[in-house]
Amino acid sequence: MRELAGRAGARLSQALDVAVSRSTALRLLMRLPLPPPRIPRVLGVDDFALKRRHRYATILTDAETGERIDVLPGRGADALEAWLRTHPGVEIVCRDGSGAYGEAIRRALPDATQVSDRWHVWKNLCDKTLAEIRSHSSCWATVNPARPAGVREQTTRERWQQIHHLLDKGVGLLECARRLNLSRNTVKRYARTREPEALRRAPRYRPTLVDPYRDHLRERRAADPAVPALQLFCEIKELGYTGSLNLLYRYITQGRAEGDRPVITPRRLARLLLTRPDKLREADTKLLEELAATCPELAQLVRLVRAFAELLLPAEGNDAKLAAWLTDARAANLPHLHGFANGLELDREAVNAGITLPHHNGRTEGVNTRTKRIMRQMHGRAGFDLLRHRVLLQ
Repeated sequence: MRELAGRAGARLSQALDVAVSRSTALRLLMRLPLPPPRIPRVLGVDDFALKRRHRYATILTDAETGERIDVLPGRGADALEAWLRTHPGVEIVCRDGSGAYGEAIRRALPDATQVSDRWHVWKNLCDKTLAEIRSHSSCWATVNPARPAGVREQTTRERWQQIHHLLDKGVGLLECARRLNLSRNTVKRYARTREPEALRRAPRYRPTLVDPYRDHLRERRAADPAVPALQLFCEIKELGYTGSLNLLYRYITQGRAEGDRPVITPRRLARLLLTRPDKLREADTKLLEELAATCPELAQLVRLVRAFAELLLPAEGNDAKLAAWLTDARAANLPHLHGFANGLELDREAVNAGITLPHHNGRTEGVNTRTKRIMRQMHGRAGFDLLRHRVLLQ
């Protein structure tokens, strides 16, 4: 009953010749006593969605052992503060970057050490890195053949001119958004760019069956630009090509045959940048170096991201290194990275503890994953009390 609960527990009981109804199975489950509450020295705090974007809950664990401590309704500061006040003794609290959790801990346990989880800090940096790469796509995308300007690019240029025309007149961001019927974040993104070309998106081509024969196609088209696509199709067919003529025709008309390599996406470039250098293949290392060399801001981004990654290995003195890193990041012309640095500054003490102390929220995230499995078993039909009971009995 502890693992299967209602309907599944009733089906299992029938197979064991001890037939009970699903309601009886649930009553038996709810009668099982919960383990006595224990106050851990290192508390892990995380939230999970009961109904995404509508209702959430907070799970508390022992960050050192992964033991479940309690499940609280909601993810606001009041519920966590009330629990901490009634359960004194916690010395260290591991959490994500939630301001509500941080405020609750400060009010209830002013002497406790708050530790910002390193995985969440790295995730935030990854998001900002991808945004920076997209904003500089006009630089690194020139390594590959550019697409002809289309309707989207023309619309982007016109919108950039409208927004900067209003900004030059002294109109604020909110008023620009109201006049142009755009969201405030869209207006802010256009306002940050100094020229409309910086908003151009790189073409998102996926690898195709034609890629291994690019060198042959490039050599043939360089020697005879008028060579028919059907003839090229027959030639690469003899070399082992298994695709269609239509695929080859699209490949040529998109300009991909003349490129030195397949056109990469911002996500792939971000993956190359965020991967440890010793884990990259030699070809990927050369590609990253070539793309970073197209733009001084990208070269700065590579250097700053790799320097920050070294801080995620907890060690004494990392807090001083973080201060130097924040200074370098603010001096670089990378607006999205400035936002990341400002977020770290708002939660500086917890971040310093996260990069100097060995504690983290990894075990809490594992408990959260198993909690979501329990929710899927119940298909969202059970109430919070049953969910809490099952989680604490695991």
